[in-house]
Amino acid sequence: QSKHHRKPCGGSEERRGRFVIVETSSSSLQLKKVAFSASLSTSGREVIGPFNTQTPLVFRYVVTNIGNAYNPNTGFFIAPVRGVYHFEIHVFGIGHPTQGSGAYLVKNGQNVVLAYEHQTSGIGKSSNGVALLLEVGEVVFGRLFENSRILDNGNRHSTFSGHLMFTM
Repeated sequence: QSKHHRKPCGGSEERRGRFVIVETSSSSLQLKKVAFSASLSTSGREVIGPFNTQTPLVFRYVVTNIGNAYNPNTGFFIAPVRGVYHFEIHVFGIGHPTQGSGAYLVKNGQNVVLAYEHQTSGIGKSSNGVALLLEVGEVVFGRLFENSRILDNGNRHSTFSGHLMFTM
């Protein structure tokens, strides 16, 4: 059975945009589709924190989970294939005189990037993102910054999302 492959233009094959469609009878590389997005609250208003230590976050309301690599019971994303993934974390908070709102993106237990803001009144939202090379089975999750608190409700203000950019 014939399969189609794409490769950069450069030969006399059929050109379509920046790619060339090449027919081959050999087996093709299977593309794994992985993308997820989840928010903290499943329903109603939820405030998490403050705690005097960094605390794992579990984003329970799943908006998208293509490939089922995100677990809403643990809050862990576990890489199903070796590749480069892009992750984002968004945190929402209500102003407080002594407590900010913040969360880390964590890879295999190590803090990678922090989304943090502190306002004494009003509301605030912060976010951060990163591209990470992950091996099969490596874990990424969100972790609440110490002595901070974040809020979520039905508007899905506090989210954790990621997707596979390409395999390696």
